[in-house]
Amino acid sequence: MDLKEFHETLKTFNTCCPLFIAFSDKYRQQLIFDIIEAGKEGINVTNLSAKSHLSRPAISHHLKVLKDSGIVTPKKVGTQIFYQVTLSDKFDTLRQLMNSILMMLDKIQEADGTEK
Repeated sequence: MDLKEFHETLKTFNTCCPLFIAFSDKYRQQLIFDIIEAGKEGINVTNLSAKSHLSRPAISHHLKVLKDSGIVTPKKVGTQIFYQVTLSDKFDTLRQLMNSILMMLDKIQEADGTEK
């Protein structure tokens, strides 16, 4: 196994860690889908809390995690903040990680003489 390739894959894995943390919570998963459902305009905390049994502070906490991981972006409109999902570039990084891991596994299997 190429050591440089291994380190690049590990670096990509570390880049993806905030995504894994953000995706790991069922409430954040639901918030992501609620924000996606809101469409291009996004959705604010008031409307998100109306769709959930979570308190506004809890929703704000989860939105901060999603924002810090780059999954959602806030957009200020007047005095309100609307959240929009911005996952496309993050999925590219996840795809790169999965492809790298699959290539590494293929090389291990080839070296062992085993099949997939």
